[in-house]
Amino acid sequence: MDFDIEQLTFLSEDEVTQIAADFGTPVFVYDEEILNIKAQNLLKTSTPFGSTIRFAVKANPHKAILSIFDKEGLHFDASSVYEVYRLIASGIDPKKILLTSQQVLEGEEMKGFLSTGALYTATSLRQLQLFGEHNKGGSVSVRINPGVGVGHSKRTVTGGEDSSFGIWHEYIEEVLEVARKYNLTIERVHTHIGTGGDPEVWKDVAMHSIKLLNHFKDAHTINLGGGFKVARMSSEKYIEANPPEIIAAIGEELQAFHKETGREIYLELEPGTYLTAQAGVIVSRADDIVDTGEKGNVFVKINAGMNDILRPGMYGAQHPIVVVGGKEEGKSFVYVGHNCESGDILTPKPSDPEAILPRRTATPEIGSLIVIEGTGAYCSSMNAGGYNSFPSSPEVLRSKEGEFREISRKGTLEEL
Repeated sequence: MDFDIEQLTFLSEDEVTQIAADFGTPVFVYDEEILNIKAQNLLKTSTPFGSTIRFAVKANPHKAILSIFDKEGLHFDASSVYEVYRLIASGIDPKKILLTSQQVLEGEEMKGFLSTGALYTATSLRQLQLFGEHNKGGSVSVRINPGVGVGHSKRTVTGGEDSSFGIWHEYIEEVLEVARKYNLTIERVHTHIGTGGDPEVWKDVAMHSIKLLNHFKDAHTINLGGGFKVARMSSEKYIEANPPEIIAAIGEELQAFHKETGREIYLELEPGTYLTAQAGVIVSRADDIVDTGEKGNVFVKINAGMNDILRPGMYGAQHPIVVVGGKEEGKSFVYVGHNCESGDILTPKPSDPEAILPRRTATPEIGSLIVIEGTGAYCSSMNAGGYNSFPSSPEVLRSKEGEFREISRKGTLEEL
C-alpha cells in the first residue's frame, strides 16, 4: 500500500512556521471557520418531523469549541456525568445535554445528576433500574443493542454480540417490566452501531432501529448515534460520509414508519468526528532521524506522540503527515513519537496497530516542522496524557478573521 504525499489543508507553510515561533511545539491548532461550516452542513438538513444534532463531546470537549457549537445551535451528547458537569460549567443549558454513558450512577451520584435537569439514557438494565429508583414517574431514554455493528476496525464497532454498549435487543420485555415498575415513560430509543459512510447502510440501520419503536409506544424520538466516516487521508475520499444524503435516506424510513403507524418520530444524531476532526492539526518538530540499515527503516522521531495522539497506536488509524518545507523526493519514512513505548507509532498499517507502514512524505531534516492533520477529534481528548511525564500540549484557535489565540496553555510538571 502506497499513500500519496499529503498536503496542508487549512494552514499555510508560513502560518505553521509562525505558530511554531509564537507558541512552540508540539501544539494543537483548530480552525473556527471549519467548525462553523461543519455544524451548518448538518443543521441545514431537514427530516420529516424535525431533528436535533448533538455534538459528541468526547471528540473534543474544549470550552472554546463547545461555545462555538452552542452558538451554532447544536445540542450535546455526554459520555460521562463529568462531561455533563463540564458542559454546564462551560455555560451549556442542561436541557440541551443528553447523558448516554457506560458509567453507572447510584446513590448521591444519581441524585446529583438528576438535579442538573439534563436528560438520561439507560444503556443497561441496571442503569434503568437505578434511574427508576431515584426518579419514579420520570422520562428516560434507553439504548438498545440491535445485534449488528460496523466500523473501520473492531475497536470502533459499537453494536453486535461483541459489544457491551446498550441493552441486548432480546431483553426488551425486561426493559418494559422495569419501566412499568417505576412508571417510567420511555421517550427516546437510542442505537449506535459504529462508523460508516454508505447511505444504504445507514438506511438499513435506521430501518432496524425504527422497528424497535413498535415496542415503545410512548417514544417520540429515535437517536441513531454518530459515526459519520471522515476522510482524514486523501486516499479515503471515496468512503467519506455525505450527511445530507444519509439523513435523507433516514428520512425515507421515518416517512415509511409514519405511513404504517401514523406516528411522527423526531430524529437525533450525535456526530463527533465529522464536526471536529478536519478542523484540527498538531504542529510538531522532527527531533531525530535514525535508521536500521539498508534493509530496515528510516525512523523520524518527532516531539509529539501518544501523549498527544493515541489513535494510530490504538486503532491503526491513519493521519496525514506533512513535512513543512521538505523536498518531495518520494522517499518513505516511519514516523514515531517521543514516548519510550514501542506502540508510539504514527504510521501504522491501516487498522493494524501492531504493524508499521512506511509513509511517503517530503524528506524531513532534524528541526523540520511536521504537521499531523485530522487531529481535531479524539486526540487532545483521548490520549496517554502524562505518560513519560510529558506535559500537555497547548491548544490554539484560529478565528474566522485568521487570528491565532491560545485557548489552553502548555501543562506544567507541577500539575502532573
